[in-house]
Amino acid sequence: MSFQGSIQELPIPDIIQLVSVSGKTGMFTLTRGAEHGYIYLKNGQMTHAKLGDVTGEEAVYALAIWSTGDFQFTPGEEAESSTIRTSNTSLLMESARRIDEWKVLSRRIPGLESVPTLIPRDASEPVMVSPPERNLVLRIDGRKTVEEIARELDSSSFETAKTLYGLITAGLVEMRPGEAARPSATAAAPGGLHGDEKKILSILCARVKQESETALGESNLTAIERPYKQALLEIERGRGVEAVRDLIRQTEKTISALGGPSKMRSFQDKMSLVIQPKA
Repeated sequence: MSFQGSIQELPIPDIIQLVSVSGKTGMFTLTRGAEHGYIYLKNGQMTHAKLGDVTGEEAVYALAIWSTGDFQFTPGEEAESSTIRTSNTSLLMESARRIDEWKVLSRRIPGLESVPTLIPRDASEPVMVSPPERNLVLRIDGRKTVEEIARELDSSSFETAKTLYGLITAGLVEMRPGEAARPSATAAAPGGLHGDEKKILSILCARVKQESETALGESNLTAIERPYKQALLEIERGRGVEAVRDLIRQTEKTISALGGPSKMRSFQDKMSLVIQPKA
């Protein structure tokens, strides 16, 4: 006999706990709009979970934070593969922790289907962000949802949301509802870059220039200024993050020639925090 109901009335961890204590084998089908997730139990133990392209424990955690939708448990259904090795107790404890944390995150991030957008800033204004935040910023285009960006980063939606939360509280990013944000984001800047993308790339260039000036001093500003202006021009014409990488490479050569290997290595160390090199 199947068991079904509303996730809003009975949270997913409670549903799993309720069925697992009886030692049942079967499959939970979880539905929220067009999304469908699955959690399999064997003798009460979770053995497999899937939500889109996410499987295993991360799928359990992603489903656990759902606050709306419906569930149905079908007895006797077994998974063809096993992606979970952790005990129910550990999984449910971690799920509870993430639910509590998501309650905080959701004050700024309404859902994984919402779209982050960059808040325009003065290109000369310094921006201090961590490498994970910078990698995320470079993927924000005003169209991709939190979930889509997480897939690009090969990260969980939950971890991506945590990184976004820091950017939002720092006043660098704001969130828009998914469907409402997409139409306004279709007006791309000439060359294929959106306005916000150009702004953040220009800010990164300014940071490269700032660090190069620190390395070489005011007496060599001319040698630094030329590649910096060239990078800004390429970004304006539609070239993406490669313009920043080229600026870094050219600046490294200039610093090596004018300041020596030691100053170049110091500059390279700082650049590893500005942008990760292309794999």
